[in-house]
Amino acid sequence: MTASTNRRPTAAHSRLAAVGAIAVAGALLLTGCGDQTDKGSGSGTADATATAPLADKLPEDIRKAGVIKVGSDIAYPPVEYMQSGKAVGIDPDLAEALGKQLGVKFQFQNGKFDQLIVGLQSKRFNVIMSAMSDTKDRQNGIDSDTGKKVGDGIDFVDYFTAGTSILVQKGNPKGIKSLDDLCGQVVALQRGTTSEGIAKEQSKKCTQDGKKAITLQRFDTDPEALLRLKQGASVADLNDFPVAAYNAKTSGGGNDFEVVGEQIEAGPYGIGVSKANTELRDALQAAMNAIIKNGEYEKILKKWNVTDGAVTEAKINGGS
Repeated sequence: MTASTNRRPTAAHSRLAAVGAIAVAGALLLTGCGDQTDKGSGSGTADATATAPLADKLPEDIRKAGVIKVGSDIAYPPVEYMQSGKAVGIDPDLAEALGKQLGVKFQFQNGKFDQLIVGLQSKRFNVIMSAMSDTKDRQNGIDSDTGKKVGDGIDFVDYFTAGTSILVQKGNPKGIKSLDDLCGQVVALQRGTTSEGIAKEQSKKCTQDGKKAITLQRFDTDPEALLRLKQGASVADLNDFPVAAYNAKTSGGGNDFEVVGEQIEAGPYGIGVSKANTELRDALQAAMNAIIKNGEYEKILKKWNVTDGAVTEAKINGGS
């Protein structure tokens, strides 16, 4: 797999971007898939903090606790997924490298993707790492479907670039080559992502061109959407490129799926942080830039075969 990855918002024009702000209705607490904290993460120690070069940049409460709690939808290989009861993948590996710079452990907590921002704003965790696209809507707390203000928004520390890909059954039996070929077809995807926004916009274009709309099948997790595609109940799954490429390579020994066409609307993934916590945001930016500079970042992306999504600098709110 050579690629980038991302989950974005459901808004038009906001795929990165992620995986394109998602609608935050009410003040619901994050329920999701049930927390599955990474048991290997534990609390940080005073010794670890003392030897970490950037520990003094952290807020005092986090530095003392020795832990950064991470909200994530841990069902999105290779970005993050569960293996032997532990979160593994690109994001957990990057988090571990960041932790060495900051002298803390990153604890991943599992939840539904479209509820992660609510969980962050209700202080259930400190940051979001979940292939989330940095977009202006998410930064400003805008419901990407309605265009209305629904929250305070969040800040992002950008660390990767990815676009959306079209995943089809192996051999491409329906002859799908681009978004235009999805008109009048059934498409499976994960709810609350940029992929959903792209599909909605394409469906509007289909009807404007006198063609049939796309029938969208929305699921809480990407594996559910992939199963529908594998069963032939949909003709395609829209997905972040690294995730699409990973599934094309691994599912059924490489015999289940293939990626067609070019990446769509590439943009930055970001670590989501509360706008009220600029000290934590800036500490994460400094740590990300440190691992980019010392080569750890490149090693991790090479491990997961996603170097095409590498950035040379961690920016704040660089999404559009």
